[in-house]
Amino acid sequence: MATSVRATSDGSPPSSRTARSSPRKSGGTGPPGGWRAKLYRLDTKASPYAYVAPFFLCFAAFGLFPLIYTGWLSLNRVELGTDAKWVGFHNYTQLWDNTFFWTALRNTFTLGLISTVPQLMMALGLAHLLNYKLRGRGFFRVAILAPYATSIAAATLVFVQLFNPDYGMINQLLGHVGIGNVSWDSSKWPAQIAISAIVTWRWTGYNALIYLAAMQAVPMDLYEAAALDGASRFRQFISVTIPSIRPTIFFTIIVSTIGATQLFGEPLMFGGNLGVSGGTDHQYQTLSLYMYDKGWQIGELGQASAVAWVMLLILLLIGAVQMLVVRSNRRKLGG
Repeated sequence: MATSVRATSDGSPPSSRTARSSPRKSGGTGPPGGWRAKLYRLDTKASPYAYVAPFFLCFAAFGLFPLIYTGWLSLNRVELGTDAKWVGFHNYTQLWDNTFFWTALRNTFTLGLISTVPQLMMALGLAHLLNYKLRGRGFFRVAILAPYATSIAAATLVFVQLFNPDYGMINQLLGHVGIGNVSWDSSKWPAQIAISAIVTWRWTGYNALIYLAAMQAVPMDLYEAAALDGASRFRQFISVTIPSIRPTIFFTIIVSTIGATQLFGEPLMFGGNLGVSGGTDHQYQTLSLYMYDKGWQIGELGQASAVAWVMLLILLLIGAVQMLVVRSNRRKLGG
């Protein structure tokens, strides 16, 4: 030790003997030798797989297997209590000629459109307001998430009372402005507007919080530069906020589209006894309701499986289109 100190004080490097022996004296930071080294290497390589294995096992059991089994059922004629009989693509060709299927597909598209677009636009506006320094903004941020925490059944029951054609508050308010009694449950567009109101009410706050998190990551320098150029708050929102959170907006569009394609609980609860059929004239029967009707009301599990696979293909097609749009925007921005 004394030799090492002297050599260092003279300006020469310490001896290699001292350098090699120092890690051992300090307890050693490298892997141990022998069987402990093998265990160390095994732990390093196998631990990540062990940690992610439970998810993939659950996904294989409850996600992948039902998907494959449903695809096999869609190629068979299966009814409740009977054996499967191979029919090929007959279930799909029957869907092509089925008017109820096309009605359900149109209803799914229109309900998704009139619920997703207002929902995301209002979420953007709310997030923009909550991004300012407001008094009690923590309370407002929690309050807008309350509808998302409410169950579908409770929310739908409240809206059913509001849209009741005989004594509902909506018709009473419309009566004050000269609009006559609206049949919210039996007419196509009023029923779809009422159901879209439930969906919008439940999901606007959830999307607003996602937008708010994205807005808080936007550099304040951009807003300060825009303010120096004389841009108003609205102009800053259009020219700074929207372009900065564009990937988040595309994400919410994709998630909302998937949710709209799988719309089930709100129209089912809204229609009551006629919820499964989507009203007296199937005016708000979605693809999910049609699949449930085919599978568990009529008992044609093969046809219901074909509907499920058509829904999956529609979602994949929508996802592919949206991905192409995102890539096109990135090329325009030079990203």
